Amino acid sequence: MIRAATSFILLLLTAPAGTETVEVRDSGPVDLGTFECRDINRSTMIQRVCYDRAQCAMIVGIKGGYDRFCELPPETFDGFMGAPSMGQFFNQNIRGSAPDGRYGCRIKRPPGS
Repeated sequence: MIRAATSFILLLLTAPAGTETVEVRDSGPVDLGTFECRDINRSTMIQRVCYDRAQCAMIVGIKGGYDRFCELPPETFDGFMGAPSMGQFFNQNIRGSAPDGRYGCRIKRPPGS
């Protein structure tokens, strides 16, 4: 019995951990393996925020959907997370800059598409 329990625990500890993938509007599935995600409960608009500091990429959960923002500096992300009103900061400093603006993610399309 102890051997079976030990084997089961070892199996759980050595099993590969899966990463989460979310469907991002206008981009398709994105693997959140390199992102640090936080559930947000202090905003009526923002539900979840995921940020990858190395890539300066952010994914924001808004009312059941996800939007992606690229080349977003850590200072802007930190300001967003510490803002008294996350929705207001987001609308004024981040959302208005996309999809073709400063934080818009430019999707590279294959030639001929």
